[in-house]
Amino acid sequence: MVVVSLCYHLALGSSMATKPFITMAEQPTAPDLYVDRSTFHRGSSSFSSSSGRRDLVFVVNPRGANGKTAKEWKKLVPYLRTRLGEHYNICESLTSGPCHAIDITREAIREGADAVIAVGGDGTFHEVVNGFFWAGKPIVNNDGEARKSTALGIIPLGTGSDFARTFGWNNNPFEAVDRIAKGLRTRIDVGVVNEDNGENHYFANVADIHLSAKAGFYAARYKKFGNLCYVIGALQGFMGHQNRDFKIKILSASRWFQNVDHFGEGVTAFLPALFNFIYVECHNLQVDDGEWELYPQVTALCIGNAKYFGGGMKIVPNADPSNGSLEVVILQDFKWYDFILNLHKIYNGTHLTVKNVTSKSSTSLKFIVWQWCSFLNQSFLLLPLGLFVCNATIISLSFCCSSSIRSIEVEEVSCSGSIYVQSDGEHLGFLPRKFHILPAAIEMIC
Repeated sequence: MVVVSLCYHLALGSSMATKPFITMAEQPTAPDLYVDRSTFHRGSSSFSSSSGRRDLVFVVNPRGANGKTAKEWKKLVPYLRTRLGEHYNICESLTSGPCHAIDITREAIREGADAVIAVGGDGTFHEVVNGFFWAGKPIVNNDGEARKSTALGIIPLGTGSDFARTFGWNNNPFEAVDRIAKGLRTRIDVGVVNEDNGENHYFANVADIHLSAKAGFYAARYKKFGNLCYVIGALQGFMGHQNRDFKIKILSASRWFQNVDHFGEGVTAFLPALFNFIYVECHNLQVDDGEWELYPQVTALCIGNAKYFGGGMKIVPNADPSNGSLEVVILQDFKWYDFILNLHKIYNGTHLTVKNVTSKSSTSLKFIVWQWCSFLNQSFLLLPLGLFVCNATIISLSFCCSSSIRSIEVEEVSCSGSIYVQSDGEHLGFLPRKFHILPAAIEMIC
């Protein structure tokens, strides 16, 4: 069966779509996702437009948030034309089923779209992120030009919109359009889940295992209740739940830097808190393959590229989608009442101090070896202590160590094959699984 996506070229001030030009997606979706082919309709002008107008493809899930996404999108289109129509070709593509957004995204990137914007919740965003990759590699346009990459954007209109929370964005679609109009971009990391069959599944937000993944599986049945569906799913997940023993292996990478720091003359400085870096030399990168460690009675394990999941739970509060590292949070030996008593802490991100909660994340340390000070034509060797110095030239030699979590492997000791795994709210099957990070993998509109 051929899936048809409705994509219109919306001219400024016109509500009529131009005559569509149809291209077929040359490759099916990844086997571990949803095998289908997509027909992509777009306006009469090519994505690589010779007129200089850039093309924005808006991937809209009309069923998102129980149909609310479609209603809000219709209200937003006139504002889109006003803010973006002068400089962009605006293409709208409505998804028709699961994983259709993946095909739409891949086709848009191949045709040279300037950006693909997910309109909906975390599910739509998750599919669009996966559409940036094919067979384990980033997709490039049909001309093979990787230097001009297609950017990722988001207009959060879904039930959870958890990824947007990490950046402090709310569900105001007009503010999202303003961000697109400003054109600011940054590169973000992407997490990868390795499947048993060798295929990869990508996530931008949080991957999780056991109770939280099972709760997400159940929560999908209660979307009509809004964010409350996540609490309902968690309570249902606890019914018959049993904590399990896990084996975990974490691979980390450490990089040492030698810094020569300098303050010019005629300044007042408090040392060693403030520095101007004038020289940085990168020393050897050390990779620790890690060893298998036993974690008994695991309730849930969360692997974060961003901070939030479950409709606003700040489960991995130290995660940063631009630091090249994953954060791992492990909850052990939780009972149903522990979940209820600590729910407020999970929402505000203060649960890392709770008993039986373990966090592993990136670290950064700085060691000041010596400081040299030229003051009133005299030289002094300073100890690495905080000093108040006026009208002096300061040079400091220091070493910095930055450690990041690059991958994690998780297995159940008993190998029951019943431990749920999900990423960005999408069910991926069961343990065992391996997760790793792709630093700066996608350019994102921010």
